Amino acid sequence: MSLYSFDERYRKNGITAIAGVDEAGRGPWAGPVVAVAVVLAADTRFDGLKDSKKVAQRRRETLFVEITAKAIAIGVSVITHEVVDRINILRASYAGMSDALAQISGSYQLALVDGWAIPGILTAQHGVVGGDGKSASIAAASIIAKVTRDRLMKEFSVQYPAYGFEKHKGYGTSQHRRALLEHGPCLIHRKSYAPVKEALALWQAKK
Repeated sequence: MSLYSFDERYRKNGITAIAGVDEAGRGPWAGPVVAVAVVLAADTRFDGLKDSKKVAQRRRETLFVEITAKAIAIGVSVITHEVVDRINILRASYAGMSDALAQISGSYQLALVDGWAIPGILTAQHGVVGGDGKSASIAAASIIAKVTRDRLMKEFSVQYPAYGFEKHKGYGTSQHRRALLEHGPCLIHRKSYAPVKEALALWQAKK
């Protein structure tokens, strides 16, 4: 089944406005989590649209421009590392998704959410496990979320050049681990994450 056919099943049952919802940045040790909701017209098509993790960077950037231009509505929520540390990443992701949907309130009838349904929202929704590889609406949201977050991490790399954020975007690579151990965590690191906690303890022990 194609991504568009998946969404079309809902439209055939009378749901004309679907919001795809996804996030980027649950796993990284640093930076925000970005949640996005996107509403596409039924006849909108994009060449090469799929799960953002399976799209080359240059193509993602092109799709970002195309989706932004053609979408009926887009909601974007950036949840900071402080919030992630305070309430945990799962709750932070749900808070971002809820906020992204609130930004486009009135533009959709049903939200298709990558993964599990969002606790506490009152509008109709379906959780779709692996949704960014099944639904065109969710895949579009995944592209917007991924590109938005990558751009933010590139900006942070200018503020914190020692960590290589422009390359790994805060994910747990060997380069990132080495930088953590050498320099200690910076302001945007998620202090509740075990590798960052470990690096912070080692860094403080050196002083």
